Amino acid sequence: MASPILASGIGATRRGDAERPVVPRDRVRSMAARILVVDDDPNVQRLLSYTLRQEGFEVSVVSDGPEALKAWAAEHPALVILDLMLPRLDGYAVAQRIREDEGAGAHVPIVMLTAEGDVEQRIRGLRAGADDYLMKPFHPAELIARIRSLLSRFAPALEEEPAAPTGGILAFYGAKGGVGTTTLAINVAIALHRDAGRDVALVDGNLQFGDHRVFLDLGLDRKSIVDIVSAPTIDAELVRQVMVRHDSGIDVLLAPPSPETAELVTPEHFPQILEILRSTYDFVVVDTDKRLDEVNLRIFDAAQAIFVVLTADLASLKNVRIVLETLSNLAYDRARVKLVLNRSTAFTGINVKNAESALRHRIDLQVVNDYRGAISALNSGEPVLEGRPDSALGRAVVGIARAIDAEREEEIAR
Repeated sequence: MASPILASGIGATRRGDAERPVVPRDRVRSMAARILVVDDDPNVQRLLSYTLRQEGFEVSVVSDGPEALKAWAAEHPALVILDLMLPRLDGYAVAQRIREDEGAGAHVPIVMLTAEGDVEQRIRGLRAGADDYLMKPFHPAELIARIRSLLSRFAPALEEEPAAPTGGILAFYGAKGGVGTTTLAINVAIALHRDAGRDVALVDGNLQFGDHRVFLDLGLDRKSIVDIVSAPTIDAELVRQVMVRHDSGIDVLLAPPSPETAELVTPEHFPQILEILRSTYDFVVVDTDKRLDEVNLRIFDAAQAIFVVLTADLASLKNVRIVLETLSNLAYDRARVKLVLNRSTAFTGINVKNAESALRHRIDLQVVNDYRGAISALNSGEPVLEGRPDSALGRAVVGIARAIDAEREEEIAR
């Protein structure tokens, strides 16, 4: 059976569903519970952040005890996930301080994490103020069940109204230059809008050398992500003003106009911007840089699906295998990573079966070889789905968009 295109948790209103209220485009989640994650392991942070956001929670992450106390006092989270072994101030002390400083009648649930199964440790944690205990490694489903149980006991108002539907974030990544990642990202975004009727935002995540201005025939005078990150505060209205409407109907967030201004965009900016976009659009398609730096990893953290684009040549396969191993080591869910074989009909001496064997990962999607058509579209500044929608490449891209949208519909139905 084919693996799903998107991971679970992408909520949105179905087209043609008369009984389901349409959420206004400018509505942002108001009732989602905020959860504070306190853990100094980056892999655990990524896993928890992704799992919780998929369930509709808002998430704050800190790495040590003093920062946990500051975040608790400033953000008033609905629940705290607290690792036992922390730098500077351990989990016992943090839990105890929270209990001491809580006002009368207040009680924030605390789930304590530990790598040890020692009974005395658990008792000490419960005495310090923990409401529940979970031993690493744990299954995400068990964690979510415990969180919802605690919230229903201590913060039932947060469970009365579900979070407003939010869009899916799709990251397109090429482990090697020239494999067609930007072409696919742009045309899939257009197909999701034109064929599936979705509101779509396209983000050029290649900060130093983004090509969307060229591919979409947009001038250097258009606003970019730099106009967002340079503002004193980032909000939905600012992001809306910076988005550029393309003739195809999609909205585009352009990369900086010059490489030196790319440094203004930090890894902390992308999660905030993507969260605003997904509250407004059905899909957010991000065309990422090929580097596995902190900026890209933050994009991957937020994405429901990571489409790794490759071609059937040894250099591409080598890079993709390294990428897969790296993502696995960073605790990314393997089901979120989708391999897209571009130019699949080109003769290279390596067929799909050979590629899957070398990568130890199935090829999820294939796109026919139409290199001349893609280059012609690039040089004209007119995407394939604008100039040649009925071409083999155009039909293949529409097929990918339909598969993505169908998976989203299934998630809504569940």
